Amino acid sequence: MFGYRVPAPDEAMLISGGRRGLGGAPFRVVTGHGKFVLPIFRKTRFLTLSMCEAEVTETCVTKQGIALHVRAVIAFKVGNDTESIVNAGQRFLSDQDQMSVLTGRIFAGHLRSIIGSMTVEEIVTERQKLAAEVLETSKTEMAKIGLIVDSLQIQSIDDGDVGYIDAMSAPHKAAIQRAAQVAQAQATQASVEAEQVAARNQAEYARQTAVVKAEYSAEVDRAQAQAAQAGPLAQAHAQQEVLLAQTELAQRAAELRQQQLVAEIVKPAQAEAERIKVLAIAEAERMKIQAEAAASYDRVALDRMLIDQLPLIVKEAAGGLAGANVNVLNGADGLGEIAAGLVGQGLTILDSVRQNLGGGSGDRDSKGPAQLSLPGLLSGSGSGDGPSKRDGSVDID
Repeated sequence: MFGYRVPAPDEAMLISGGRRGLGGAPFRVVTGHGKFVLPIFRKTRFLTLSMCEAEVTETCVTKQGIALHVRAVIAFKVGNDTESIVNAGQRFLSDQDQMSVLTGRIFAGHLRSIIGSMTVEEIVTERQKLAAEVLETSKTEMAKIGLIVDSLQIQSIDDGDVGYIDAMSAPHKAAIQRAAQVAQAQATQASVEAEQVAARNQAEYARQTAVVKAEYSAEVDRAQAQAAQAGPLAQAHAQQEVLLAQTELAQRAAELRQQQLVAEIVKPAQAEAERIKVLAIAEAERMKIQAEAAASYDRVALDRMLIDQLPLIVKEAAGGLAGANVNVLNGADGLGEIAAGLVGQGLTILDSVRQNLGGGSGDRDSKGPAQLSLPGLLSGSGSGDGPSKRDGSVDID
């Protein structure tokens, strides 16, 4: 539309004529929107708000008196606030390129001042500190002209032909070179070790391969040898089985012959021995029975003989009393008692003889029956009816 003006996003529109701007400025500031401007009566100009760059190359003397050639780059712009735009517009609107020139000169002065208070070592090793101090000292001065600095970069520091910086860096270079040499040596050693390990691995692989080949070859040889020996081994096994069968057959034949010999010789001999033993036992029993029968017969014969001789014994006893001086007190009864006593004494003698013969029958003479001696029987002390005297007299009460 005719008379309607709009500034670019990185521009500030300055309208002069008519009412004054903020703070008594000779123009009004418009940013970010359009404005209707009466033609002829109002005049419109534009101030850039974009980033600008200024380069500074300056020779500065350090605290040690060593001249350094310093190259720095400053990035700056007009502030976005109305006051900064008004300050920059009043100074640079007619020639906006002067902002870079003036900024470079301002920073050159501050750079010389700051470097003069530092040593070469501090400048080289603490560049960020140098840049921060330069920005801090120039901030107030830059604000007065409506500019703000976004960054300051120290691009290079050179002492020319003095060689101070090189001398400073020599120990570091030497250390770096030593480290590089050590690293190179370590890398070489590692490479050699790796080659040796690879060689050992190859040798070990070759050895394992040779061992495996030898094992395969040995297995093939064993298989071939076993195949070649299979026939003779089978024949030998067959012969061995035949020999074992023959040995077993011979053992069985020997056992059978042993059983036959036992049946033919041992068993009959044992049977004959048992028969002889039984016959001997039977004969011994027979002889024992005969002996017992003979002994019994002898006792019976003895008893019979004693019975037969009993009257003779009584007679002899009575005959012995014939010449004795016997006083009979009770007459016929007394004589009867005497006779009865004699008979009883004879029976007692007979029983004693029988007992003696029964206990010692085995000691008798086998030629004939026992012989009795009547005088011997009558020569004893008597049966207890009364003592006997030498003259043969008996006192009977």
